[in-house]
Amino acid sequence: MHDAYRVRHTHHVGCRHGRAERTAGRRRSVEGTDLTKPTDLLEFEAMLFGRYSLISRKGDHRLDRSAYTILSLLRTNGPLSIGQLSEALALDVSTLNRQTAAMMKSGLLERIPDPDGGIARKFRVTPEGDATLEDERAQSIRHLDAILADWPEEEVANLASYLERFNTAIERYHGRPWPRPAASVSGQRRPNK
Repeated sequence: MHDAYRVRHTHHVGCRHGRAERTAGRRRSVEGTDLTKPTDLLEFEAMLFGRYSLISRKGDHRLDRSAYTILSLLRTNGPLSIGQLSEALALDVSTLNRQTAAMMKSGLLERIPDPDGGIARKFRVTPEGDATLEDERAQSIRHLDAILADWPEEEVANLASYLERFNTAIERYHGRPWPRPAASVSGQRRPNK
């Protein structure tokens, strides 16, 4: 059984920052949120996870989160139309038009005729976009290696496996599968689409 969390609040220049401490006692509330069920704690930790950036130093990265996600999707899936991107990312077309226009201006994406002969043009990652994404991924992996340096390799593999399982459960729940590289951490072959 996991240790419970007790949240202690401290005040700094008018700002309130919650800090969780492990205790052997009962879980307490966080700003009125009960953390007695595992899913309560999971929601809280997922919120914290979502706010951290693996690339922590200013100027250490060139891609914002949306560009990183779009490039990753296109690299794994291949060229997609604006409609396909909209469906895959659950974003409206106007938002994606702004994001992809900025990425094309930066040389990360290009529009090409549909390789399958369809009417809609598709977005494809440029060599510069591919190199930028690979550099960003390498930096993220270096940060993960540093963050998890004192974890046994088996625990890191378990965490990756649980995250993969969690993400695929979310994808099934929403009916939006996300393409994955050919092999997962466990070495099982996965389809690209």
